[in-house]
Amino acid sequence: QVQLVESGGDSVQAGGSLRLSCVASGSISSITRMGWWRQTPEVGGEPVASILRDGSTKYGDVVKGRFTISRDGTKNTIYLQMNSLKPEDTGLYLCTAATSQMLEYKGQGTQVTVSS
Repeated sequence: QVQLVESGGDSVQAGGSLRLSCVASGSISSITRMGWWRQTPEVGGEPVASILRDGSTKYGDVVKGRFTISRDGTKNTIYLQMNSLKPEDTGLYLCTAATSQMLEYKGQGTQVTVSS
């Protein structure tokens, strides 16, 4: 099993920045991919960004050029640096993890609110 705990959500003005963190625990060695998913009032659920074990990254079209996903050296924490935030980025951001056993996990989420 993998446990995921997010932090860093807050309320900011449009144009501002936030940095989200996600700490994974449990069967960390089985994780092949980690990422961020968000639930927004307008779109519902959508992928934001992901990072593979080899370090390669992928971004949703709506956040490309503004958000950056990264991880620390121990590979059990990932970050999402969010710049140039827009009101439509408002939502619940959930950390996700996929394992070599083809299992998917999500955290409880951290709320991001962007006001105009």
